[in-house]
Amino acid sequence: MNAREMIATHPAVKGNVNAALVACIDDCYACAQTCTACADACLGEEMVDQLRQCIRTDLDCADVCAATGAVATRRTGSDETIIRAMLEACATACRTCADECGKHASMHEHCRICAEACRRCEESCRKALASMA
Repeated sequence: MNAREMIATHPAVKGNVNAALVACIDDCYACAQTCTACADACLGEEMVDQLRQCIRTDLDCADVCAATGAVATRRTGSDETIIRAMLEACATACRTCADECGKHASMHEHCRICAEACRRCEESCRKALASMA
């Protein structure tokens, strides 16, 4: 992804890129894609009725991750209060989704992969928050 290069060229950033935040942006977008794919895979399972909450959680997490990635990417007049709130929300959504997908991970490989992506993104959000303190 070109997040690092694009953010570094922003006039307000002047090359001073927060590496933890850029890693988080990448992880947010990757998690959003993984959660969307997991929800779709859950819909294809025979036991879809038992995966309803997993699907909903996947889609919620995907939306929160995508929004967090977008807000964290924008540097023009950025308000770190908003970025922090988004990172907190994203970490929470990722933890919730990882827990839900983890319940199905032994039966569905897509849920195992999704739980791992969510845990990675949650950790990345926490590191980005710490880097902004």
